[in-house]
Formats: sequence, C-alpha cells, structure tokens
Amino acid sequence: MIALVQRVAQARVEVAGRTVASIGRGLLLFMCAEPADTPALADKLVAKLLKLRVFSDEAGKMNRSLVDVQGGLLIVSQFTLAADTAGGNRPSFTAAAPAELGRQLYERVIATAKASHAHVASGEFGADMQVRLVNDGPVTIPITLRD
Repeated sequence: MIALVQRVAQARVEVAGRTVASIGRGLLLFMCAEPADTPALADKLVAKLLKLRVFSDEAGKMNRSLVDVQGGLLIVSQFTLAADTAGGNRPSFTAAAPAELGRQLYERVIATAKASHAHVASGEFGADMQVRLVNDGPVTIPITLRD
C-alpha cells in the first residue's frame, strides 16, 4: 500500500463543483492499493496514521498525533501513486490494484478510521476530484506498507 500524508490546516474535496468532504486541522491521506494488499494492511495503515506524531507540542517539536490534537482525517483514493515513469514520458499504472480491490481497500480504510476516530471524511472513489488544501509546515510524508 502506498500512501502520501500531508499535515494540513484545512482541506476539502470537490466533485463536479460541489464539496463532498472537508476538514480543518489534520491529515490528508492520499492512498493507493497494490495488487497484493490485504484488509489487514489497510488496518495497519490506519493505526499508523492515528499514531503518527507530526503535530507540534508546547516546545514546537513534532510530538503529537492526530488523536492527540483531535484533528480531522481526509482520505482520498489516488491510484497515480503507483505510477512507473521508468519506461518513458507516459506513466504506467499497472502496479496499482485492480479497481474493485482498490475500492474494497479504500472503503476498508475509511470504515476502520471511522471506527477509531471521530473526525473522518473521504473523497469519492474513481471520481474526478479537485483537492484543495493548505499544507501546514509544509509536512508531507510518504508511507509504503507491505505484508
């Protein structure tokens, strides 16, 4: 599973000109499932996100988690994280999971996050989305998980 996490002051997702999800301070997760990914790996990603210490404490050190600051979590599917650009100028996305598996794991991440955290929002799988965000820091962290 490939993820890109951004600490944000705010973020929202629009589809066809309407806002479908938004958060204030928190984390924006772009996620891409790969063919060998499992529900257990999706659960592991959520556990890592909720405990990831990327928010500042009183001393200004990144020492607080999303749970600690009661921030929002906005989850967006993004198969392009699996892009392979080695073969030329047009990326190949064959390393991404097939659409149905991608959808299942995306929905698993959302459900697991909602069961563990109060402030969870999500984009629409497979939709043409516009993501608007204010990156805080900036803090952008790539995460790759494998079984």
